[in-house]
Amino acid sequence: MGQAPLKRAGLRRRSFVLAAASTLPLAACQAPPPALQGGWVGASPERGHRLRGADQAARWGEGPLRRAQVLVVGGGVAGLACARQLAQAGVDVALLELEDQAGGNARAHSLGGQACPLGAHYLPLPGGEAREVQRLLHELGLARQHLGRTVYEERHLCHAPQERLFYQGAWHEGLLPPHEDEPRRLAQYRAFAVAVDRAQRDLGFAMPSHRAPWTAGHAALDAQSFAQWLDHQGLDEPGLRWYLDYCCRDDYGADSREVSAWAGIHYFASRHGFHAPGDAPSEREAVLTWPEGNAWLTQRMAADLGERIHGARTVLRVREQRDGVELLAWNEQAQAPERWQASQLVLATPLFIARRLLEQAPEPLQQLQLLLPYAPWLVSNLRLKVPELLARPGMGQAWDSVVYGSKALGYVDARHQSLDPTPRPGLITHYWALPRHERGALLQGRWESWAQRVIAELASTHADLPQSVSEIALARWGHAMAIPVPGLRGSAALAALRSRAWGRLHFAHSDLASYSVFEEAYTQGCEVASRLLQHARTQPRKSS
Repeated sequence: MGQAPLKRAGLRRRSFVLAAASTLPLAACQAPPPALQGGWVGASPERGHRLRGADQAARWGEGPLRRAQVLVVGGGVAGLACARQLAQAGVDVALLELEDQAGGNARAHSLGGQACPLGAHYLPLPGGEAREVQRLLHELGLARQHLGRTVYEERHLCHAPQERLFYQGAWHEGLLPPHEDEPRRLAQYRAFAVAVDRAQRDLGFAMPSHRAPWTAGHAALDAQSFAQWLDHQGLDEPGLRWYLDYCCRDDYGADSREVSAWAGIHYFASRHGFHAPGDAPSEREAVLTWPEGNAWLTQRMAADLGERIHGARTVLRVREQRDGVELLAWNEQAQAPERWQASQLVLATPLFIARRLLEQAPEPLQQLQLLLPYAPWLVSNLRLKVPELLARPGMGQAWDSVVYGSKALGYVDARHQSLDPTPRPGLITHYWALPRHERGALLQGRWESWAQRVIAELASTHADLPQSVSEIALARWGHAMAIPVPGLRGSAALAALRSRAWGRLHFAHSDLASYSVFEEAYTQGCEVASRLLQHARTQPRKSS
């Protein structure tokens, strides 16, 4: 989950379906599972929905007045990156965050004293264009220079075995469906690899995406769905198409019929391409990951800001004035309104939230309201009574486990990265990118019902799981990530919001890239901070 919380040609996210017939008799003979303990954790839909009744919650002129030179609204990756860079430069900055703790969809939880993610759970090693991310990793001690090259700390790189796929009754290494008895599948793997290589060479792709030139070729890809492009290329082999749908759902929250062909190609071409079996490099693409997922990063970014972060603040309204910006917020802990004033304001929120907050929204932001859809996600952490799930044929437990044909995204072993040798109950994190029409059911449904859906999906490959679960914590994300539908990435409205300030307003969020990953969000935050610092150097400072 942009989140992300990302996986490349062999690095994706989750597990689920395939009710293998061989598991049904065993499941039928087992005792009924015990009463389940658990509940909703993480983001509070009630706080977000307070926006709809903002006029009843508070009015302009109410509450104490607080000031800062720069206000940042939103404590996700982009907001943290922006505020942290400004603070390091000595700017008086305050960050207002809806939840009690910052981190956005890269926050963490704990079950039985063990850390686990509530969203995004890994970060691919950044390429040359992601220089801000590279700098962050050096600052946090994750990377260092040695003999002219970057070396990453081994204990934070994903341990082996990394990935496995449940296919035709057995676990197989990697996430590509096996091709040994499918010569046409292997041929299409190779054809797709050639197409991605050609796109890398002829068009150019980068991560973050705006650091590659946008050409007529990119626009042509952005004008059609990924599924349409694949059909036109004659790439219709079911195993390949399932895998590409999985990749799109993992990074974008929707399948190849919804996302643009630009997004489908960008997924591979912006990093290390796509490699058919037998043609792949000797080493897998490395990723950084932790038991708590990308919260390892956001917690350290937030710690650098200290008391500059003001949590449990539901921002209700923003209006720009001649000599500054005024903001109306609701303090969730004090259950009282408060006002803020600043010279400059950074909206590091999803764009649909930014549109609701502004009394006078820029025209591009209003246009995007019709272009930008969001995917709902359910992230479930399950504490088990046993160290590992019942083994099935094939390879043993891996960091990431996915089931061929599933509509969910599989599960991650939250203890895979732990260096603690003490035997403990198992802990897995299950990811599910849901269809948009299920958003209401996710936000309004009972946790018990969703827990049973998750357990039923896992039980299709782990028949012992219903009896093994001792506790489950579910995090619901109604608008987890932007979906890069055709026409979105190349829209003039998106480029306009990303490229400049709008009076005293600045926008910093992964939505501005049309999809949600750490590199995009972090870079957006840093670029806005640099713009503000440049503005401060060219303007006389005013006392607040």
